[in-house]
Amino acid sequence: MPRLVSNPPNPWATTHVEWLEEPPAARLEVYEEDAKSIVTQNDSPDIPFRYSVNPYRGCQHACAYCYARSRHQLLGFGAGTDFDTKIVVKRNAAELLRRKLASRSWRGDWIAFSGDTDCYQPLEASYGLTRACLEACRDFRNPVGVITKSALVRRDVELLADLHERAGAHVTLSIPFAEDAVGRAIEPAAPAPARRFDAIRALARAGLPVGVAVAPVIPGLNDAQIPTILERAAGAGASSAFMILLRLPAEVRPVFEERLAAAFPGRASKVLHALEETRAGVPRGARGDFGTRMVGRGPRWEAIEDLFHLHCRRLGLATGREATLEVLVPPRRPRARQGELFGG
Repeated sequence: MPRLVSNPPNPWATTHVEWLEEPPAARLEVYEEDAKSIVTQNDSPDIPFRYSVNPYRGCQHACAYCYARSRHQLLGFGAGTDFDTKIVVKRNAAELLRRKLASRSWRGDWIAFSGDTDCYQPLEASYGLTRACLEACRDFRNPVGVITKSALVRRDVELLADLHERAGAHVTLSIPFAEDAVGRAIEPAAPAPARRFDAIRALARAGLPVGVAVAPVIPGLNDAQIPTILERAAGAGASSAFMILLRLPAEVRPVFEERLAAAFPGRASKVLHALEETRAGVPRGARGDFGTRMVGRGPRWEAIEDLFHLHCRRLGLATGREATLEVLVPPRRPRARQGELFGG
């Protein structure tokens, strides 16, 4: 069971504070746990990866739309502010990952960081769990794909470049908003979009393949910003892009609607109506089912897709299957034997 830390580390007091935004006003509670496993296997056809590593549960970025909020309830916490302020740290993550990568049953499949909450959220500046896990992947020559909203990924540019050279690595920055003010309203504790574009630039300069995720697309709120996001990302060195339509599980919807109404009272009802338009033809009861929960339908969604693909073609950004991490990661190098890792 997770144990509450009486005096949790302060990520804003580390040497990596230059990559963090202002500390949130909410009081943070950190819970440490010794996890039983760290590699999660995914069987959803909606997600383009099979294995993922999540060093943290809950996320300080506090994005109103985060689908992982509902899973926080499995820990006895709430999907609202508890998700933003009660963070569980898997302190033995790297040890477990090394054990998994060394096992005979592991076939060297690429691993996604992370499938749920952000692996570079502010506490990573203090705990370094994601970095330690990436070091394990480097040592075992195991390919990885990273997706994050955080500029803190710049801290690990050299490590990721080394990992890419040895086994393959790809980093995607999630940037659903071009305007800092709009982003701050919906993603209050995530780094400003401008800092994420700077992170793309730093990663690309190091020779890493970098992509941008317009995720989620919120019709009526950020769909008009898609061309700007893609243009700025391509200008910073991104080589691929994808987008995902907003999905609101039952536990997440009230959090999003409350934030939306507070930030954009004159637009909230129009945004929600536009979201329903893009789900046309998908029965409400089936919207959480595999194969339908990420799917947009109807003329409005088709127009958004056309806009996205038009600008990706114009900018030379790979999309669709070409943009999945599995394709962008170079051919796998021979996997390191355990003896090689220790000079044997």
